[in-house]
Amino acid sequence: MSIHPVSRADVGHLVAEDGPRPSFSRALWRIASADVSCGNVVTLLRDGGGTFDAMLALIESARETLDFEGYIFRRDEIGDRFVKAFADAADRGVRVRVLVDWLGRLPTPWSYFKQLKREGLDVRPFNPPGFRAWLGLLPRDHRKVMVADGKSCITGGIGIGVEWKHGMIRRRRSPWRDTAVRIDGDAAKDMQQAFDRMWARARGRTGPRARVMRAPRSSFLNTRLHPGSLVGIIEGEPGRFRVSRALQMQSVAAEKSIWIASAYFMPSGPEIEALSGAARDGVDVRVLVPSRYDHFWLRGLMTRSYQRLLRNGVRIWEWRGEMMHAKTSVVDGRWVRIGSTDFNPLGVAINYELDAVIEDSALGATAQAMFIEDLQQSRELVAPSRFLGRGLQRQRQEGE
Repeated sequence: MSIHPVSRADVGHLVAEDGPRPSFSRALWRIASADVSCGNVVTLLRDGGGTFDAMLALIESARETLDFEGYIFRRDEIGDRFVKAFADAADRGVRVRVLVDWLGRLPTPWSYFKQLKREGLDVRPFNPPGFRAWLGLLPRDHRKVMVADGKSCITGGIGIGVEWKHGMIRRRRSPWRDTAVRIDGDAAKDMQQAFDRMWARARGRTGPRARVMRAPRSSFLNTRLHPGSLVGIIEGEPGRFRVSRALQMQSVAAEKSIWIASAYFMPSGPEIEALSGAARDGVDVRVLVPSRYDHFWLRGLMTRSYQRLLRNGVRIWEWRGEMMHAKTSVVDGRWVRIGSTDFNPLGVAINYELDAVIEDSALGATAQAMFIEDLQQSRELVAPSRFLGRGLQRQRQEGE
């Protein structure tokens, strides 16, 4: 029997085997193909007014580069403020790139954006119609991203439009309810790279879609060992189901609570089973949805899954205001997701989306408090008692 000398690489491998095993965090980052960073400072932003101010301040702070990616961009007082801010940044010598979804920006004419080109900005539409798959109508770029100097970024559900300031649906208008997040730190570099990939797609410079999963980056990071907010940037791509898989995995691991706000909530069968299974196992599962939609025909589609969720112990609230447009979730007061993805086929399987998943107990507590405040301005839907087993009825009564 021969004896081989132990190399330094072998020793490192043995130490790794004897050390902490891969955590739930690593598994989540892997399944969502996330780019992860630590040491970030994260600030929650509520509704349009405060978020617009934060975005405009970020534009003003940019010194070298500014990248914006959006779906809705209106030609109104809000759009005009951003157009001017972009032009002012370019005048300061900042390289400004603006990527706007061709379909999402309608009815704003493309001539509105051409004035930015005349100001020296690089402006591109994503996926205009043409002779290709789906005639260019699908997929859409539904992401909301702003990055300044690769150091600070903002993402969430908010578009550039007056509805996030004072509404547009009802006579007695109220601002659309929405949530965004500002991140200062290395996660902004990951967001910058995510923007670069979409910019390349918009320019037609990407080859055939890879048939292998995109590898996560820095998935070994863990809040027990690395300080600051741990942030994973998850890029939703057609056919990848990354945010959906992440939700299912969190539903398996959740011990206390899963709270979701989704503007267009039409979950798939596996998502319904994951949430229902968690609820029946004692997890406090709550979902906040709109009561009014920006398109009248959507309500009939969105409510189809409610009865099945309710009979399995999931609690559902409808927002009483004009429109609840947020796309967020909080799991066990520890994991916070904020981004552009709604739980419906377009969001999880067809369009390009982007979400920040943040592991931070302090931020989780703040997000939970915001969620409770929203529920106080909402109405809970009640399932008929015949649908609820005695255990679920008792559990619900104890939780009141």
